[in-house]
Amino acid sequence: MRHRIGTPSPDSYLDGHPSLPHSAALPDEPIYRLSVAQYHAMADHSILGEDDPVELLEGWLVQRGAKRPPHVFTTRRVRRALECSLPNGWYIDLHEPVTTMDSEPEPDVLIVRGEPQDYPDRHPGPEHVALIVEVADTSLHTDRGTKKRVYARAGIPVYWIANLAGSKFEVYTEPTGPAKRADYKHFQEYGLAEEIPVALNGVEVGRLAVRDLLP
Repeated sequence: MRHRIGTPSPDSYLDGHPSLPHSAALPDEPIYRLSVAQYHAMADHSILGEDDPVELLEGWLVQRGAKRPPHVFTTRRVRRALECSLPNGWYIDLHEPVTTMDSEPEPDVLIVRGEPQDYPDRHPGPEHVALIVEVADTSLHTDRGTKKRVYARAGIPVYWIANLAGSKFEVYTEPTGPAKRADYKHFQEYGLAEEIPVALNGVEVGRLAVRDLLP
């Protein structure tokens, strides 16, 4: 959670709150979904703090997992490799929010149009993002499921998953947008002996060797 915030509240409604057991099951009753505006208001009023490990996905507060060394290693290698291919007018960010209609994920790596100073009082939206990368070790189910659906619905043109367990990259392109079951129309895997094309606005600007990106 990164937004304009003050001191985190000790009564944050997250896993680890003293009144909520870790084994608590989801209730049978309908669960209230948050809007992006409500999520921002929770940050502005210090209900959520900057270091709280959550992100908003389809109206749900979802806890982010801890980053293990292979995850950190791959994130850094991907960023460094992408920087070498990046033309003027774009920049790379790590773990920073993207605001969509119903979500505010914080991708591991993203390529954003313009410069960081272009977003002094807002986060980039899908129209500003050319590529998102999620590094998946323990998060593969979420990255292939909820995250992919969120990015496809928002129209993120290119989505990569660095599948650490499979030693490969999964590349998704041609998002359906806000369809009934949002998804990407095209999928391709790249193994250790292959190179991934880096495309911005449909134009290839470079290629990355998978072997150089993974532990």
